Amino acid sequence: MTQLLLVEDDEVIRNTVRMALERYGYEVSVAEDGLTGLELFREQEPDLLLLDVMLPELDGIGLCRRVREFSLVPILMMSARGDALDVVSGLEAGADDYVVKPVESSVLVARIRSLLRRASFAPHPPVQDDGQPGPVPEPAALVFDEVEIDPGAMEVRRDGQPVSLTPTELRLLLELAAHPGVVLDRRTLLREVWEYTWDGDSRVVDLHIQRLRAKIGAERIETVRGFGYKMRR
Repeated sequence: MTQLLLVEDDEVIRNTVRMALERYGYEVSVAEDGLTGLELFREQEPDLLLLDVMLPELDGIGLCRRVREFSLVPILMMSARGDALDVVSGLEAGADDYVVKPVESSVLVARIRSLLRRASFAPHPPVQDDGQPGPVPEPAALVFDEVEIDPGAMEVRRDGQPVSLTPTELRLLLELAAHPGVVLDRRTLLREVWEYTWDGDSRVVDLHIQRLRAKIGAERIETVRGFGYKMRR
């Protein structure tokens, strides 16, 4: 059973969200403050962390940063206001996505499922003539000067050294690398990487691009103003 850790200080919201997620078949542990949440995360190693921005003891931004020091587990942040500063701070701290409270359970579960799929991403095997899945071909490594991307092993190296990427950062990089020299607009990236079927917040894309540039080199991903981003050949 997929295990989630919910960190939320409001008892009503905490219980409501927990019961809603349990109805969808998730196993949910809860914490009411950031320090307890960090301790539970280390003990339980959940499949996904869902946390509020405003928390006592250690706020959601600080908790997100602490977790990112040792884990690439998907992180979904909740903001009561949808305030621009909350959103930007959360994404800069390492969150993969965010939702604004109050949020419908169906929307929340859709975001969680998308993050979990990203974390377990694997190439789809080709279908043979008899309709059965065939062996997955070994994809060729993609090389962009000092950056090497191995889609099969899901590994990225820069100057021969491994680069640690979250599942969302890796999916974003793979999408850009699959179309070298082609400008991909934010709406396309939201659809292909975050699986948004509606117009999402483009800040999610921009801040993940910013994080990617810090890890693989700012010159590798070019901004085409007014359009989007492209991977330099």
